[in-house]
Amino acid sequence: MNNWNSKPYHSLDYMLRERFGEKVYKVTLNGGMSCPNRDGTIGHGGCIFCSEGGSGDFAASAALSITRQIDSQIEMLSAKRPIHKYIAYFQAYTNTYAPVPYLERIFTEAISHPGIVALSIGTRPDCLGEDVIELLSRLNKRKPVWVELGLQTIHESTAAYIRRGYPLSCFEDALCRLRKAGLEVVVHTILGLPGENREDMLATMDYLSACDIQGIKLQLLHVLKGTDLAYDYLAGKFKVLERDQYIDLVIDCLEHLDPSIVIHRVTGDGPKDLLIAPLWASRKREVLNLLHHRLKERQSFQGKARKEA
Repeated sequence: MNNWNSKPYHSLDYMLRERFGEKVYKVTLNGGMSCPNRDGTIGHGGCIFCSEGGSGDFAASAALSITRQIDSQIEMLSAKRPIHKYIAYFQAYTNTYAPVPYLERIFTEAISHPGIVALSIGTRPDCLGEDVIELLSRLNKRKPVWVELGLQTIHESTAAYIRRGYPLSCFEDALCRLRKAGLEVVVHTILGLPGENREDMLATMDYLSACDIQGIKLQLLHVLKGTDLAYDYLAGKFKVLERDQYIDLVIDCLEHLDPSIVIHRVTGDGPKDLLIAPLWASRKREVLNLLHHRLKERQSFQGKARKEA
């Protein structure tokens, strides 16, 4: 059926074990940057679903040095299990939205840490100037560098509602330049965005399946306290997905994705102190177990429904 140890999809865990010879964990870092969608360059308040943490609610404190952020998380993780290799994940806000000398300093500090085997950088397609890509390309010669782009959807009407702040053509241009520089690209998508139906979400999967991307995150829409999305939700303007709806939708998405694309995430569990809905999302292990059970029931696997198949 596939080459991923008889699993139904090409998981991140499988890829990391194949590449690095053992299980690898992420340490989430905060480079102290903002976002053009927050500081007034493009807009204020960020994307409609974005909390005050800027998608970095689980990242370390920016008050600490990068080395200290890494060491503190390694200390915490290794106390529970034997771990030897880590990915430095710059998660909070837009992690290429700063002068290149600053980016070079913090990224080099991270990649130089002996426990770090790869660098993953969350950012926006409109914050990737040629000088930034040149820096990432140089670092990529030392250790693997992955760029995570927050696309969320291909549909411009939804992008306008969530205040993404750039057109699909901007994503396409950034992807082309990143791949030309030899950098691996992971794309973030959100399932359950207001106004989108199953066909809309599968259209995003079909589009990305035809792109030259190396990984994808399938993220459930979370409604978090203090966000503009929360105001719309509490006003009854949209409904969130039920658990069974989401499980079936994730499987549909996997069936539409090229088998070579690594699945970095199939759900998410949002900060419990901020999560308004859906509350079932906080039971992540339960959701994953149900997903794997349903995959077996449907005899499903990644790429099953691809049009070329």
